[in-house]
Amino acid sequence: MKMIWGAIGFCLVIGVVQAQTVTVNKQNEKVKNETIEVFATTLEGRKEDIQQALNRFVKETGKVKLLSTPTTITEPIIGGTPFSKGVLYAGTQAGDKTSLVWMGINPGEWDEKDLTYVTRELQKMVYQFGIKFYRDQAQKQIDETQQALDAVEKQQQRALNQSRDLTIKLSNNEQEKIRLEKSLENNKLENAALKIRIENNKKTQDSLVNVNTQVKKVLETHQEKQRKIN
Repeated sequence: MKMIWGAIGFCLVIGVVQAQTVTVNKQNEKVKNETIEVFATTLEGRKEDIQQALNRFVKETGKVKLLSTPTTITEPIIGGTPFSKGVLYAGTQAGDKTSLVWMGINPGEWDEKDLTYVTRELQKMVYQFGIKFYRDQAQKQIDETQQALDAVEKQQQRALNQSRDLTIKLSNNEQEKIRLEKSLENNKLENAALKIRIENNKKTQDSLVNVNTQVKKVLETHQEKQRKIN
């Protein structure tokens, strides 16, 4: 029962979560002692979850150096287009309940002809990351809620099976009760009959004792009579 109520409570908490909106803004970040303009979005969630999601996301965009601060991606793939020149930077700034995620480039490290395209697509990437993060979090909640639902339904089926078994046992118990009550009633009747028979037997024994005494007297009389014959 504790597990069931816990699952219900979990579902109620999930039920009040509102849909998030992803907004991308421009801001400045310092990279290698240079201030560059980046695209950033603020996401709600555990900072560990957001950082792990960002790490997975950037691994699909090029050669990643996760230990660098900020994360450095060389030979990046932006908007489906690979670039042999240029570096993509990504980072996070964790708060209590939200984290800021940003991605940006240093224009001096890129061919000028690519800057317009890369800048436009980079803004889309940050937006797509935010959307993917929230959708993945929602899917995680769906999976956890489904697990809770499966557990509740399993308990329901178990309770249903138990109810069926208990009903059968109760029916058998009631039939056994009826049988025992009949047996007890028969036992009472037999007990009364045996007592009557015992009483009658006692009377018979007393009567036979008297008859035995009388017969013995008659026998003694005949024996005495026989002894007197001479």
